[in-house]
Amino acid sequence: MADQAATPGTQGKGRPTPKRSEKVKRRSGPVAPPPRTRKEAAQRRKQELKDARGTARARSASGDERYMVKRDAGPVRRLVRDTVDGRRNAGVLVLPVAVLLVVASILSIPVVQAVVTTLWLAVLLAVLMDVVFLTVTIRRRIRAAHPEEGRLGGHVAYGLLRSTVFRRWRMPPPLVSP
Repeated sequence: MADQAATPGTQGKGRPTPKRSEKVKRRSGPVAPPPRTRKEAAQRRKQELKDARGTARARSASGDERYMVKRDAGPVRRLVRDTVDGRRNAGVLVLPVAVLLVVASILSIPVVQAVVTTLWLAVLLAVLMDVVFLTVTIRRRIRAAHPEEGRLGGHVAYGLLRSTVFRRWRMPPPLVSP
């Protein structure tokens, strides 16, 4: 037996086996008693999942990539998020002006309808120009920072979709100011 331990190629773990008292000291706290019923077990599981989702959401919001949804994770997506969040976007105007358009059509006042329709067309033109500019910007920045990235369409679509969401509703939240 002693010959086997001394043979080259076998290694020990490099530390002594911990005593039971040391293991007990490392425990975080008392263990909860087992659930008495299936209903109680389901409630506990539901609460644990809720706590885990809350932790993941908070860590994702702080920018921790390990807790982000796969859609948002990665250095290329971070670059796209920073590109979109670092500027003002015309896409956020679509929803408020669309609501104005609906209200104006309900009011049926010709002058208001004409003004809101003109505003709607102006916003659509501004969004179209912003989409073109943002697409070129995202593609240029990805090619400069990550030349190995082959397909850019998904990243551009991600950035365009993010540009239409109100800044305070974006998830993960913006880490750069405009």
